[in-house]
Amino acid sequence: MTAGPGRRLDRQRAYRRGRRAEWIAGCWLRLKGYRILARDYRCPAGEIDLIARRGAVLVFVEVKRRDHIDTAAEAISQRQRRRVARASQAFLQAHPQFGHLDQRFDALLLAPALGRPWRPWLRHQKDAWQSDTSLPY
Repeated sequence: MTAGPGRRLDRQRAYRRGRRAEWIAGCWLRLKGYRILARDYRCPAGEIDLIARRGAVLVFVEVKRRDHIDTAAEAISQRQRRRVARASQAFLQAHPQFGHLDQRFDALLLAPALGRPWRPWLRHQKDAWQSDTSLPY
């Protein structure tokens, strides 16, 4: 079954909103003193929206944009967390110079502010989950 033009447009809009949310999250992290090392890191094990460093901490960030902050938090599934954790291991294997840093998994959640969709509400959940790459998909 093929997606019709309306469905395709919805997917394109969602993709653009997600990319814009990642850009906003990256800007916000830079303002908070983080250095962005990678955006949209992809490997066979999974993908990571943002990889940042602040001091001695390497942060793997999942960005979610939804209509409400609570639904953005709920949208990060266990399966997705495991894929991010596996991708983080692949990143560290490819970039051993960061292996000595402490590691953390953060979530940056965005939702449009009421009445001002151009000014998003952002919540940074530091250490949002722990890595457990031993669990199956």
